Amino acid sequence: MTKKRVLVSGATGFVGGAVVDRLMAQTELYEVIAVGRSGQSIGTEGVQFISGLELNKPTGWSELLKGVDVVVHCAARAHIMNDQAQDPLAEFRRVNVEGSLALADQAIAAGVKRFVFLSSIKVHGENTNRRPPFKASDRPSPEDAYAISKFEAEVALKARAANGDMEMVVVRPPLVYGPGVKGNFRSLLKLCHTPVPLPFGSMGNKRSMIYVGNLADFIEQCVSAANAANQDFLVSDDETFSLPELLAQVRRLMNRSPLMVPVPLVLFHVAGRVLGKSAAVDRLLGDLAIDSESARRRMKWSPPYPAKEGLQATVDDYNRRKRSGELV
Repeated sequence: MTKKRVLVSGATGFVGGAVVDRLMAQTELYEVIAVGRSGQSIGTEGVQFISGLELNKPTGWSELLKGVDVVVHCAARAHIMNDQAQDPLAEFRRVNVEGSLALADQAIAAGVKRFVFLSSIKVHGENTNRRPPFKASDRPSPEDAYAISKFEAEVALKARAANGDMEMVVVRPPLVYGPGVKGNFRSLLKLCHTPVPLPFGSMGNKRSMIYVGNLADFIEQCVSAANAANQDFLVSDDETFSLPELLAQVRRLMNRSPLMVPVPLVLFHVAGRVLGKSAAVDRLLGDLAIDSESARRRMKWSPPYPAKEGLQATVDDYNRRKRSGELV
């Protein structure tokens, strides 16, 4: 059997690193080129690791893409809560749209057969309050600069791929968690680590998430499966949690009491307005659920890791980092 040659961009990132590990667990099927940031490296053996390439600059990419069958594009300017850029949308477009198109153009020129693009559930909107879970067939409705840039990249990449005879696959995950997670989920872990009761007992919102190992497994399917070509996919874990359920589960895994105090939701909204954080409070209180049934049915896929197992791995990694002094 001829191995597929796969280039993974963003290979030193949270998701990209997990994708590299997943592919390299099957060395009989894949040969992997991992492209990541300068000054960083990956610990996976047998991988050709390249750093120092810029998405918007053609130098180095053309030679690297020769003989590549599939590109998995995980590199991106990520969602930033307190963005200091003078024009955030322009900066997101520079990396997520223009950079992705530059990579796709060079992939087409090199004869790459398939381009797997890691997008975001935020392409569909910020919440599913008072409506059914998002489906891949729903009309996109991005709201913030990050989501707009991801949607614009999807549209432009599909047009480029169609003209260049390259298959496109778009994966739109919800919140991704796992060992090494940063951002909001790490803040949640830090909150759960405190011994005091948490004031979220009144919340009944539902949030879809996906363990990074499950996402990497699905992306590997998108690399190899013929019926993934030119599809948009929403994927998540089997379980959907409310915020109190998630916090209680994490606290149990940390051997702490899951006690939640039922503070009235109106007080969160009032505090949000006073502090100028209304949008953040709305996200905290809102639903964001997805329906991944079409992806599972088409790909004959189910998450290999239960959410409890993924959360346990995440908590164990967090505890290890706390003990070693990596986390303050």
